[in-house]
Amino acid sequence: MAKRKALGKGLSALIPDANKTETGEMQFFLCPVESIEPNPYQPRQSFPASELEEMANSVREKGIITPLLVCRAEFGYQLIAGERRWRAAQKAGLERVPVVVRDVSPTESLELALIENIHRSDLNPIEEALAYKRLLEETGGTQDSMAERLGKDRSTITNMLRLLKLPAFAQKDVIDGRLSMGHARVLAGIKNANELKQLRNAAVDKELSVRQLEALAKQKKAPSRPRKSKPEEDYYMQSLADNLKRSLGTKVDIRKQGGKGSIVIYFYSDEEFERLLDLLA
Repeated sequence: MAKRKALGKGLSALIPDANKTETGEMQFFLCPVESIEPNPYQPRQSFPASELEEMANSVREKGIITPLLVCRAEFGYQLIAGERRWRAAQKAGLERVPVVVRDVSPTESLELALIENIHRSDLNPIEEALAYKRLLEETGGTQDSMAERLGKDRSTITNMLRLLKLPAFAQKDVIDGRLSMGHARVLAGIKNANELKQLRNAAVDKELSVRQLEALAKQKKAPSRPRKSKPEEDYYMQSLADNLKRSLGTKVDIRKQGGKGSIVIYFYSDEEFERLLDLLA
């Protein structure tokens, strides 16, 4: 079986040579906007209104420059890549948009949509991680094989997938831009739920940098030396020493072991020595 071609090359890898004419120009046709349905495998979940409005203005002025990639569906066509352009075209009032048709499986549709979004930097880290997770589930492949297929480092995919272990509130912080990918990676390494929440609050409320958050996380991980518990007799001897200290006006130690021991009275000058002798006499 021939080795599958890696797709980690951007949008040009999504459209095969078979969709080009003999002169090298891309074959496409103008498809009615209403005949296209969104991609259920679309990794991107958020489409900010301000972003779409900006793109819609560009579409009104220059039209759709890059054709949408679609596959045939039961009642028309389904998007593979280009949903943001499709939404902007609707907003701009276009009736038809240029499309290139490609026959793909649902898994390939997800893969191609993921490729386009990654290379256009359209996904936030959580959306990208969810897309990797879904692709692994759909294909039953490994992180190594997926990394090769997508043209990514395996460590990148592993780190992205770790973000999905974060609690929902931390994931939302990443989606909304309150936490960066770097912040999220630090938090993903914290196992204690209370510590994680404290670190998250500090990062958001104090606007900590990633390095500052890392330093704070290391402080929390540093083991504290357990205090040795003292027996009741030790507390009693310390209490007696404190009473003598107040009475004599100087430091006093009581050292006792079994039925023997010593009382040590400190002095720090000849005058203090004479004073203590007078008190003790």
